[in-house]
Amino acid sequence: MTLRIGPALLVIFLSLVLASCQGDDKPPQPRFVSNYLATSGSQTKVAQSGYFIEFRSRYALTYGHSYVIFGKLDKNGRTMNQEVAGLSPATNDPTPYVIGHFVPVPAETGATDGDLEEEYRSASWRVMLTEAEYQDVVAHIRELKVKSKVWLASVSNCNAFVASIARSMGYKTPSIWLRPQEFITRLREINGG
Repeated sequence: MTLRIGPALLVIFLSLVLASCQGDDKPPQPRFVSNYLATSGSQTKVAQSGYFIEFRSRYALTYGHSYVIFGKLDKNGRTMNQEVAGLSPATNDPTPYVIGHFVPVPAETGATDGDLEEEYRSASWRVMLTEAEYQDVVAHIRELKVKSKVWLASVSNCNAFVASIARSMGYKTPSIWLRPQEFITRLREINGG
């Protein structure tokens, strides 16, 4: 017996995917900083190490984008040697982005246009880390970047990429079908940040 997906089932599925990303973004949310992962005995180590990961979302012409920035802060709190990791279609051409709502398209895992521009940031949550915590997180990000070859809006999207990083740190994650701003805000809220 052959399994066939009828037109009605396909329309229902696509409606669910599209409905999950509907709604309007809010004005930029406050920036939050947390030492949540650090135990009380390592608070000084966290403050001295200056290592961080920041879960971020930004506005875009579509429903936005979620990603992480990680690195080290100098003694004045400015970022040094920061890196960006996120999942998106591997082009600025909108055609693969549209197609990627139906079938997988090639992906890239680095910075995209607007990731580091403050006027586009819609939400963020910075977590300060010890050097050992930071090394573990970076190792996971590097592995994830190597194996993330495709982008598919319903399964392998930017929120799913960020969720994998958060889960590797022991965090609970919200639905990957939220708009990126809401995803980052809920990620922080459900983890006590």
